[in-house]
Amino acid sequence: MAERKSFLLRVDREVLDAVQRWANDDLRSLNSQVEYLLREALKRGGRPVRQSEDQRLTDISDAPDGAEE
Repeated sequence: MAERKSFLLRVDREVLDAVQRWANDDLRSLNSQVEYLLREALKRGGRPVRQSEDQRLTDISDAPDGAEE
């Protein structure tokens, strides 16, 4: 599995609450939702993250039923 790093993120309370609600709707943790949103933004910006095969399999298994990321 890929190395995971921690970092402090300061964010407006309303933004955090909205992302938490979205995470709940998508059956993800807040942390997973933030990472998902960052990865999607990177893809849209033409800066996709290169992932190992193990990480791709983990991402797919973490997706809600019927939804591949």
